[in-house]
Amino acid sequence: MNKIPIEQSQFNSNLERRKRFGQIIYFLLLSCVLIGIAGLLVLLIRILFDGVDWLSWHFITNFPSRHPELAGMKSAIFGTIWTIALTGVFTVPIGIGAAVYLEEYSPKNWFTQIIEINISNLAGVPSIVYGLLGLALFVQWMSIGRAVLAGALTLALLVLPIVILASREAIKAVPDSYRQASYALGATKWETQKSVVLPSAMPSILTGVILALSRAIGEAAPIIAISALVYLTFIPTNPLSRFTVMPIQIFNWVSRPQDEFRGLAAAGIIILLLILLGMNSIAIYLRNRYQKQSEE
Repeated sequence: MNKIPIEQSQFNSNLERRKRFGQIIYFLLLSCVLIGIAGLLVLLIRILFDGVDWLSWHFITNFPSRHPELAGMKSAIFGTIWTIALTGVFTVPIGIGAAVYLEEYSPKNWFTQIIEINISNLAGVPSIVYGLLGLALFVQWMSIGRAVLAGALTLALLVLPIVILASREAIKAVPDSYRQASYALGATKWETQKSVVLPSAMPSILTGVILALSRAIGEAAPIIAISALVYLTFIPTNPLSRFTVMPIQIFNWVSRPQDEFRGLAAAGIIILLLILLGMNSIAIYLRNRYQKQSEE
């Protein structure tokens, strides 16, 4: 007769102990998040404090100079725009096309498994390795030279695995019932991909592409290997022009001994962060827009 109350009390005791343990884990994980956010806020406040006084229209429109009061980021900004634009031209169609093939058309055998494993591994390779590869392949072997095109191709190799993986996950998330309904209406496999699968997966694909290009903007190591120029008084006019980018210019200013150049570096970081936030905002907008269209 007393067995049931004893078992009930033990169950309640175990339940209370598990709840306390869950609360402890929750607060530990929350503390980790808050520590990361606090560190980020400290860095942002320090950058704003050091760089906001150097932000001006002249800073954006002037070329680099040995005099801090005359220095600007015009060549680095235009070099970054050229590089990222060409990187997107090479990365987007190849990345999405490879994802569609691997997810929808490729046979499931050992060869495709090797390709998938290699793509996953390439996404974690350090960026300097891609820089050395670009230097050997595009600059020296293909004789492109230290030009915008070589930098864009190198960054395309860097972010291509990320675009492929993000696109594959987006395509995989499309319900299979959409494909079956399209086939039932008489559509071919390509018509199904073009009119059903890709439009449904496009929000996540665009998000992955823009985030990958955002990473490419902030990469300095591959570009240092391709083009370590930091003092340019001209802007690129074609894909074969010499160039520099914003991370390299910021790195150069940070390495200068004068405190004024550190202020210029902080101002450059602010502009770079604004560009990254703008790209992430575009990704969020496009994702929400395509999601609304797909729901309609």
